[in-house]
Amino acid sequence: MIDKLVTTLCIICAGTLALVTPLQADDVKIIPTKITKQIFMLAGEGGNIGLFIGKDGTFLIDDQYAPLTEKILAAIQSVGGDTPKFLINTHYHGDHTGGNEKLGKSGALIFSHDNVRERLSTGSFLEAFNNKREPLTKEGLPVVTFSEDISFHLNGDTVHAMHVPHAHTDGDSFIAFKTANVIHAGDFFFNGFYPFIDVHHGGSLKGMITAVDKVLALADDQTKIIPGHGPLADKAQLISYRQMLSTAYERLSKLKASGKTAQEAAAAKPLADLDPTWGHGLFTGERWIELIYPGV
Repeated sequence: MIDKLVTTLCIICAGTLALVTPLQADDVKIIPTKITKQIFMLAGEGGNIGLFIGKDGTFLIDDQYAPLTEKILAAIQSVGGDTPKFLINTHYHGDHTGGNEKLGKSGALIFSHDNVRERLSTGSFLEAFNNKREPLTKEGLPVVTFSEDISFHLNGDTVHAMHVPHAHTDGDSFIAFKTANVIHAGDFFFNGFYPFIDVHHGGSLKGMITAVDKVLALADDQTKIIPGHGPLADKAQLISYRQMLSTAYERLSKLKASGKTAQEAAAAKPLADLDPTWGHGLFTGERWIELIYPGV
C-alpha cells in the first residue's frame, strides 16, 4: 500500500499528463467505492474522483489524467452512470483536470473557481518539481466559474461547492452533498500523509487548516469524506489530519519567527515525532518543510 501511495504521489505532484502515458495507463485500474446508492469514489492514478449518478445526469468531481478517461467512463457505466453531464474541478492540478478536454468534447459542462480557469487557460509551472503544463484547449476549460460558491440541484440532492482561499492552491473548492452527508474535500485533505501545498500558486499551511475547519464545521460522525488522495475518510480521520497540520504550523511558525531558513528549519527536525505516522507518502518531514516553509 505504501509503495502504491509513493508511486501515485510522484505522479500527483508533477502535475503533468506526460507522466501517465497511454501505455502506463494500461496497468491502471479505476476502482469504485460505493458511498451511497448514488455516490461513489473512484480511485486510480491521481486525485480521487467523486461520482454522483441519477436521472438528472452524471455529475463528476475531478477527472485524473487524459489517458485514463476511457477507463473512468467504463467505471462510471459499471455502477449505473453515463457520460458526465456536469464536471467540477476542485483545483487546477493535472491529476485532477487531465481528463477535462476529452470530457468537454464529449459534452460535459465544466465548472470551477475563477482561478482554476485562469491557470488552465494560461498554463502553469510547478517549481517544486520543475514541471510545466501547457494551456488546455477551449474544450477543456471551465464554462461556468464562481468566486465564492455555487449550488447544484439535481438527482434529489443539493450539491454545494465552496471556495476555500489560499489552501492547497488559490483556487480550491470542496463539494458537499446536503442530503447524502458526503463531502469531497479536494487536495487540502491528503488522508494519512503529509500533503503537497502549492505555495507558489497561492497555497499555504494556515489556509489548509482553515479549509479543514470549514469541512469539520459541516461534518458529523456519519459524514463520509472523500479526500483528494488516500482512502475514504470520516470526521475522526480529518480531525487527526487537522491536528497534524496545526502542530506543524505552530512549530514552523516559531522557527520562521526566529529567523531560520527553510533548510535550517528542516535540519532542526521539528516534525520527527510526526514522521512515523505522516511521513510515508512522497515527503519525509524534512522535505515537506522545505517545500511548504514559504507559505507558513
